[in-house]
Amino acid sequence: MSPAQFLSLAREWLPQLTVAAGQTLKMTAFAYVLGAVLGLLIALGGMSRRRWLSGLCRIYIEFIRGTPTLTQLFLIYFGLASLGIVIPGFEAAVIALGAHYAAYMAEAYRSGIAAVDRGQSEAAQAIGMRHGQAMLFIIFPQAVRIVLPPMANFAISLLKDTSVASLIAAPELMMRANDITSEYYLPMQVYLITGAMYLVMAYPLSLGVRHLERRAGRHRRLIVDAA
Repeated sequence: MSPAQFLSLAREWLPQLTVAAGQTLKMTAFAYVLGAVLGLLIALGGMSRRRWLSGLCRIYIEFIRGTPTLTQLFLIYFGLASLGIVIPGFEAAVIALGAHYAAYMAEAYRSGIAAVDRGQSEAAQAIGMRHGQAMLFIIFPQAVRIVLPPMANFAISLLKDTSVASLIAAPELMMRANDITSEYYLPMQVYLITGAMYLVMAYPLSLGVRHLERRAGRHRRLIVDAA
């Protein structure tokens, strides 16, 4: 295939792939918000003094981390359908990816909270704050600085993992690329363009991660200097 033919086909494919890329970004955003909220709840539950609650949270984290994302997606899309609970492909992918990344985000939250000096919590309680207030106003704002870089990395991984949603016909970039490939029988060309589009979407996130890591590094150095 000549470069002119490739460019002609690329111009034909790009509008379709661009629309699908928008769906991928939408899926990523919804799944990320779900994972961030659910992950925080799991992290707090895992640190609870109630053993049954912390145990359930630990079981959830170990199950999610020990099984493939695709298995979890199929359980939600096909498994629930066999029980009469039918979830459309896009929503099933959001739930599966959000639930999957919630386990990893919970561990990031937990490690961030654990990294804050215990004396901060004790000082807050000494001035009359309840445990919840100390967590909300003292501990969590400091933990956020530690948690942000890995959370941003999760966003990049989540963006790429949306490609598994093509296996349940969820409308996103990889599914559209597969459709175009089956129509034109030019997998190399189609997937090269698709890979470049994923790179364009992920690169700004990569820059954001580096910026957050630099800021977190400067913050840690300030704390060490102050000490």
